[in-house]
Amino acid sequence: MKETVIKDKKFREMISSDVINARIREMAEMINRDYEGKDVLFLGILNGAFLFAAELFRQIKLRARISFVKLASYEGTNSSGSVKELIGWNEDISNMHVVVIEDIVDTGNTLELIYGQLKTRKVADIRIATLLFKPGAYNGTQAPDYVGFKIPNDFVVGYGLDYDGYGRNLPSVYTLVKE
Repeated sequence: MKETVIKDKKFREMISSDVINARIREMAEMINRDYEGKDVLFLGILNGAFLFAAELFRQIKLRARISFVKLASYEGTNSSGSVKELIGWNEDISNMHVVVIEDIVDTGNTLELIYGQLKTRKVADIRIATLLFKPGAYNGTQAPDYVGFKIPNDFVVGYGLDYDGYGRNLPSVYTLVKE
């Protein structure tokens, strides 16, 4: 089993890059079927979702655009419990079909904020695609529509997810080794 050290913490591989890429292809096929014949806006949540968004979007066969918004809710290895919008939308998205691309859905706080903001912008419909979903931590009302992997409520890094800015470049998802 692969292990790595990031800053002061040890992590072990949880989901390999081959498994991740195969699942992203499956998710793209589902989205392509669900939105066939429609114009779709993909909205990636930065920073964490940039790798997942790029890989997913490359496999989308629809008439589609991609945009990004930057939000933050983590401090170190813990959710801060609040979401701060850092960079917002600057375009009219009313009547658009929107697929939000998240790296991970845990508490659901970020998802609830985005869902609410999209509703006020009068989009045609909203679906959520996430690479990782932590059902054990989730307290939101809008569950993700497309889920790559359900995982336990452990801290993870890699494939865009970070620990204090480090580890995003790992090609697999790694979980924190509890000592």
